[in-house]
Amino acid sequence: MIRILTVEDDAAIANLINMTLTDARYECTVATDGEEGLELIENNTWDLVLLDLMLPKVSGYELLEIIRRDSETPVIIISAMNQVSDRIRGLRMGADDYLCKPFQIGELVARVESVLRRTIKQQEAFTYAGITVDSDSRRVFGPEGEILLTTKEFDLLDTLIRNKNIALTREYLYESVWKEEYLGQTRTLDNHIQRIRKKLGWDDVIQTVFRIGYRLFIPESRI
Repeated sequence: MIRILTVEDDAAIANLINMTLTDARYECTVATDGEEGLELIENNTWDLVLLDLMLPKVSGYELLEIIRRDSETPVIIISAMNQVSDRIRGLRMGADDYLCKPFQIGELVARVESVLRRTIKQQEAFTYAGITVDSDSRRVFGPEGEILLTTKEFDLLDTLIRNKNIALTREYLYESVWKEEYLGQTRTLDNHIQRIRKKLGWDDVIQTVFRIGYRLFIPESRI
């Protein structure tokens, strides 16, 4: 099921969006301020984010910047800031669409459908050792159901899968996922690898390459 996060501090609008999209068979979650939205964004994967701009604690612009720094998750801005300059700024920062308040709920549903058609491509998922990884929906499934990964955990796993059987340096992995210089002293990457191994049961699949980094090992007979 497609997962949509709505970050909206107006309870009436948030409830209307949540009820309408749930009826349309989307899996919906609501955050009522920017801080809650940030936590949900950093610790989950989403197929679409509906984002207000004027939020308490953390602004919508700040959240959009964080989303675009870490992922390609589609974003529709829903805001009362309806000047042309506001819309241009939001779109240039990476929003996929911009809907001004007040709006008709039917128009929102149509825009959601349009963005999802453009951004979610149906491709064959990667499956190995009882684990299925769907890069398009950014979801992982095991024998007992969905396995929840954080945004960084999924990005790291996806990078390993795209380069399976290749020894990737710690520097390459860190800079590819965190988008910042690797200084060689942090344990952040190694801690994320340990958590992925534990969640997937892939201790033997995600291998440590001595003095280099990590490799996702798939026997040639299974490729």
